[in-house]
Amino acid sequence: MQQDVLNKKSGYDQKVYEKLDEIKTKSNRPYYQKLKEQGKLFVRDKIKYLVDEDSIEIEDGVFARENDEQFLPGDAVVTLIAKINGRKVAIIANDLTVKAGTWGIKTIEKIMRMQELAEKRMIPLIYMIDSAGARLNEQFDTFIDRRHAGKIFYNTARISGKVPQISLVFGASPAGSAYLPALCDFVVMVDKNASVYLGSPRMAEMATGEKVSMEEMGGARMHNQISGLGDMLVKTEQEALDATKRYMEFMPQNWKETVPLSESIDPLPGKDIEEIVPANQRVPMDMYAVIDRIVDADSFFEFKQLYAKELITGFCRIGGRAVGIVANQSKVKGGVLFPESAEKAAHFVSLCDAYNVPLLFLVDLPGFMVGSKVEKEAIIRRGARMLSTVANATVPRISVIVRKAYGAGYVVMSGASMQPDACIALPQAQPAVMGPEAAVNAMYFNKIQSIEDPEERQKFIIEQREKYNKDINVWSPASQLFIDDVVPGDRLRNDLINRFELYSENRDILEGIADKKTVVRRG
Repeated sequence: MQQDVLNKKSGYDQKVYEKLDEIKTKSNRPYYQKLKEQGKLFVRDKIKYLVDEDSIEIEDGVFARENDEQFLPGDAVVTLIAKINGRKVAIIANDLTVKAGTWGIKTIEKIMRMQELAEKRMIPLIYMIDSAGARLNEQFDTFIDRRHAGKIFYNTARISGKVPQISLVFGASPAGSAYLPALCDFVVMVDKNASVYLGSPRMAEMATGEKVSMEEMGGARMHNQISGLGDMLVKTEQEALDATKRYMEFMPQNWKETVPLSESIDPLPGKDIEEIVPANQRVPMDMYAVIDRIVDADSFFEFKQLYAKELITGFCRIGGRAVGIVANQSKVKGGVLFPESAEKAAHFVSLCDAYNVPLLFLVDLPGFMVGSKVEKEAIIRRGARMLSTVANATVPRISVIVRKAYGAGYVVMSGASMQPDACIALPQAQPAVMGPEAAVNAMYFNKIQSIEDPEERQKFIIEQREKYNKDINVWSPASQLFIDDVVPGDRLRNDLINRFELYSENRDILEGIADKKTVVRRG
């Protein structure tokens, strides 16, 4: 009798494994060969590549719609808990081999349940996006009710700033689902494969008569260079997965934790900072070279590299501590802030503030761009977003005036009036309301116009500019304690290490910010 029970149990168990094999295998998927031709990985192979070996712990909904008349394994989405470098993460991954990864009745329920689990357990959430959108033949069961598709975006927005949310766009993300990556903290897109758009080229032609390619409408390169939706452009799916692992090194599990310290590593060898920074403010300078002298070797991880290049944003380690860098790049457009660069800064600062990553500002700019074009592009409103985000940031903030720091540009780059923990300067620094050219023209416009002789006029202008330059050196504000310290280039890295250590100690308790939550905003 007992043997019969054991045999029956064994048969039941075997049935489970047979079903799991059918659901998880790629050999029975007609679309799999096309995936290979496109250079794409099967969804479970992507997950296996990303997570620690044998780390998948919980996968709910694996049998969803397995018993339907039409075989829909998992209803085109894999949702599970696994580990990356020993840390638990929640993963939501579209399965392109099932109905082109479209969202069905149980797809939506599975996504919401995993979002809710990630929020309750306070663990990072990774979306692997490759879907043709919602299933139109199931729309009345997926679109209108309180627990239909729209709640996915509600959840994403509400989770923002609580746990890191990463979006890997491997293929299409059309129509309403386009808002999923748009609401995430960090978006990686695979070049020539990823596309994100509200309306397809065919839809646009029907509605407006516009004829446009898929790449022009919502391609990965366009979103990384022009719209700013993408934060990193990669060539392959493996590169996207590698970028996720790297990004996670700079993120805590959730907003109540901090990023663990790592071993301090000396910077890459190279020129000293005093050799890199020209005394002449008008000579363009490569800020990347300065960054290399400050950060631990090979630790810089750039954020939005292809967008608004006049401003550099990225994560790094300084003395083993995770730090976010916001730096002006005078080699591009003179380092002037444009509407796009202000928006880029606001996004990055809010991201660092949300997840307790200290901020370092490296200042070298003549201010905001002026003109009717940028005014129409809302430079005041978008600049105010940057200003407000910096002002409300509660993480340690240090501003280093590397060279010129003029006008409102100085302010939004966390100058002293924005109450950073410290505002320090290199000896070459020149903080001022405006540069010598603009200042002399403003102060002496009528006088300049009254000098008829061109040579005399130019001589007067040069003399006044030289005089103005002498007045805006670093020693005047230092003597008035307007800035906290003048730091030689060879001492800058150690000074930053010591300051970040000091300003990070018991910050949440001492400054009463333990319960502050920041929403990550893209624009």
